[in-house]
Amino acid sequence: MLPTALDAVINGLVDENPIKATETASDPAAGFRALGLDEAIVGAVVAMGYEEPTPIQREAIPVLLAGRDVLGQAATGTGKTGAFALPLLSRLGAPCDGPPRALVLVPTRELALQVSEALHRYGRPLGLRSLPIFGGQSIERQVRSLRRGVDVIVATPGRALDLVRRRSLLLEAIQSLVLDEADEMLDMGFADDLDAILETTPAGRQTALFAATLPPRIAGIAERHLRDPLRIRIAPERARSGALPRIRQTAYVVPRPQKLAALARVLDVEQPTAALVFCRTRLEVDELTEGLNARGYPAEALHGGYAQELRDRVMRRFREGTSELLVATDVAARGLDVERISLVVNYDVPSSPEVYIHRIGRTGRAGREGAAVTLVEPREHRLLRNIEQVAKQKITIGILPTVADLHARRLELTRASLREALASGDLERYRVVVDSLSDEFDVVEIAMAAVRLAHMAAGGEREEEEIPTMTLPEKKAKGRAAKGRDAGWKVARVVLHGAGRRDGVRPGDLVGAIVNETGLHLRAIGAIIIEEKSSTVELPAEALGKLLPLLRRMRIKGKKVTVAMAERPGEPGPVGGARQRSEPGQRRSRPSRPKP
Repeated sequence: MLPTALDAVINGLVDENPIKATETASDPAAGFRALGLDEAIVGAVVAMGYEEPTPIQREAIPVLLAGRDVLGQAATGTGKTGAFALPLLSRLGAPCDGPPRALVLVPTRELALQVSEALHRYGRPLGLRSLPIFGGQSIERQVRSLRRGVDVIVATPGRALDLVRRRSLLLEAIQSLVLDEADEMLDMGFADDLDAILETTPAGRQTALFAATLPPRIAGIAERHLRDPLRIRIAPERARSGALPRIRQTAYVVPRPQKLAALARVLDVEQPTAALVFCRTRLEVDELTEGLNARGYPAEALHGGYAQELRDRVMRRFREGTSELLVATDVAARGLDVERISLVVNYDVPSSPEVYIHRIGRTGRAGREGAAVTLVEPREHRLLRNIEQVAKQKITIGILPTVADLHARRLELTRASLREALASGDLERYRVVVDSLSDEFDVVEIAMAAVRLAHMAAGGEREEEEIPTMTLPEKKAKGRAAKGRDAGWKVARVVLHGAGRRDGVRPGDLVGAIVNETGLHLRAIGAIIIEEKSSTVELPAEALGKLLPLLRRMRIKGKKVTVAMAERPGEPGPVGGARQRSEPGQRRSRPSRPKP
């Protein structure tokens, strides 16, 4: 059998340096320790289950530890948070009283929480404290938290600037400043805010700027605010046309608390001959394996924390078919080539498109068809879009089977088992039971009772929890106007009372608050008109029923706003904002991508 192009890529990962892969799996601390990180930080990373640095981490961490500025370009999900967080914490060392010594600026509330949590977990052995700051949260509470003392601030630009102007956030002691997802911050209209914040920080600080793309606007910020930065670019690996096997690729949007239930449902519906489930960390592998076994799905775990002898036994059982469900990390599963794998599950969206391509290549072997399922949290939509672009493959966003679908599927399996039993014959010895019961009950009722018993014995009557149906934001429109369905995009004009010029509201404040509160993609926000006491925003009319309750919970610059519909109904307009009239006394902005 001739290997596919993807087989060659996967095998190359193992053949390129098998000794190094084995060493990393057996001692994951070695890879991070070699970068020069503080030993306590290394211990925290390994305890979290990470097995090896990603390419951007290998390139950026030594440079940042040496004190140089960095301009980093890498796709979303490639480990950029660790690339700046680990050296930042190592350089800070121990906590100290006084104003914050590090500032990380991010575009959205979700990312602020995510980065702050990572900093907390990495920095816990050193006692370093991090604090997320964003709009929609009580500004007074944030001020109180700042007064208690914090080492690292993770903030959205609008709220950070508000606190700076109130003199509640002091930046004169900042030693390290990070702009994470800088291109997204510019897309959301935060360019002026970024300049204002950066000009407030000490000239001698270290600055790191990370983005998935580096358009001229990013270069302009780097030229103004970075000192002789080292540019690091992690180029995506492009999949050759036709390199992927015949694989049905599906993604389900699932809230994190329901991911285990969703995985169980996928396994029930797919009924794989053998399934390989990938997790990011060792800890997640152990927890998921335990959860699956508790639900009645016999699963085995495989990661670099196990001794080589145990890993060999697990791999042998999986290859021989003794076990059919394997939960593993990428490092531990290197070199795994089992033709009978019919399903690969990404329990988390992979850290890079290359990892995704390598993972799903484990199924669809030897001309067979395979299935690849990815469980996506709503905040991970950009990772999925990036994978589609690099792999040049369409990933279908599926609707997770409902409880009713699951019950119907189990009944179908019971029917198939009964059909097989009927075809096999050898039923005569059971006739006496049917004959004795037929005097008392109808034969059809007897058959239904027998089916019920068989169905229950197969686990078909288990209690199941409903999982909410979720979808991802629409893709960005290309050019000045959207194409296809979006060309006739219906807009609804929403008025936000108490969010006007006299309240100091800027377009970036409105866009950031709406995106954070509703999850709406910034490109779905149309024209913005800021008046003296209120602002008017164009939003997709078809989604307004879901958006209004979320908007009414929204706070802008820490202040509750009143939301109402504009008097004049919306008209068709392109995504990214409709053309506006010029009227005196009004400030208008379009949140679409500004020109370089």
